[in-house]
Amino acid sequence: MNVGRDLKKVILIPDSFKGTMSSSEVCAVMDEAVRRYYPEAEIRSIPVADGGEGSVDSFLAAVGGEKIVIPAKGPYREDIDGFYGLIDNGKTAVIEMSACAGLPRAGNRLRPDLATTYGVGLLMADAARRGCEKIIIGLGGSATNDFGAGAAAATGIRFLDSEGKPFVPAGGTLSRVARIDPSGLLPEVKRAKIITMCDIDNPLYGETGAAYVFAPQKGADPDMVGMLDAQLRAIAETARRDLGVDVSALPGAGAAGGMGGGMAAFFGSTLQMGIDIVLDTVRFDDLIKDADLIFTGEGKLDVQSLRGKVVVGVARRAKRLRVPVIAVAGITGDTVDGVYAEGISAVFATNRTARSFAQTPLSEWKRDLAFTMDNLMRVIRLGSR
Repeated sequence: MNVGRDLKKVILIPDSFKGTMSSSEVCAVMDEAVRRYYPEAEIRSIPVADGGEGSVDSFLAAVGGEKIVIPAKGPYREDIDGFYGLIDNGKTAVIEMSACAGLPRAGNRLRPDLATTYGVGLLMADAARRGCEKIIIGLGGSATNDFGAGAAAATGIRFLDSEGKPFVPAGGTLSRVARIDPSGLLPEVKRAKIITMCDIDNPLYGETGAAYVFAPQKGADPDMVGMLDAQLRAIAETARRDLGVDVSALPGAGAAGGMGGGMAAFFGSTLQMGIDIVLDTVRFDDLIKDADLIFTGEGKLDVQSLRGKVVVGVARRAKRLRVPVIAVAGITGDTVDGVYAEGISAVFATNRTARSFAQTPLSEWKRDLAFTMDNLMRVIRLGSR
């Protein structure tokens, strides 16, 4: 397709430029540039989040819906206002686990051995009771290391100690679980299709697992890291025995303090790349059938992007329908040539001063993106004359 002709329909679907601009802000800059040269064009903005903080707002901005606020629990079972999004006429709930169990909720009290995902389970239960047929759980930014056991407990699954007494496990007490009783799982939750957004492939435990890779940023010292890893090993074996599900080698099980593994073990959830869930939810394939051009992008386009993040996820879908895709990135790595085979038509970096990401003031990233988009639209406009 020749993008030099008049653009009648343009799709904007960037990731955030992490640390500088949200995906919604990137969409706004792109939208302004396109409208300047093609004011009559239909422009559809689809801000993308990776499952962490901001995912609910991104889904609501992309497809519309309602934000539900309910009483919930924070990482240490403190009272908070939790929230989730209702989309698809109330049939689907979008929950970001960080809303109840994220690092910002923990504040200065970083104790992954004590933190729990209990509040996330309260959100799941509320959404299911409202009649949601599908529940999308976004993993990311967690303060926890509890295998998602807290969330399971809040939805009716019982964890019993050696004396047969039920309790709510935390990251440091998973080995106390002598038996898991799933019989009390809320029927509404059991009936719902639960899909988990998971953009990492770390295993549950071991040197590349949840505790060793992620727990230090949640406040764990080396001794606690070793202890947390042992706790995950213990609960994985208990889940295998009592639930008949082995998540020890499941890619992504280590996400969000092992909640990736817990979502599979307790709820039979599939773990999927976040971008694929977003694209399916917004019916991306249908949306782009008559599109002339797609703009995507992220803060840094490098070899990691080839693992199926936003840019490549978008390109793969667009390639099948022969819709050209332009990627705009803050900076690019040396080994990005592979993106062209995935369906990217062209790549442009916004960094105009040859400075590193860390050296560029935050205020300049938006200005540089606007400058790059304006020049791109000038070239496209020239080709349509």
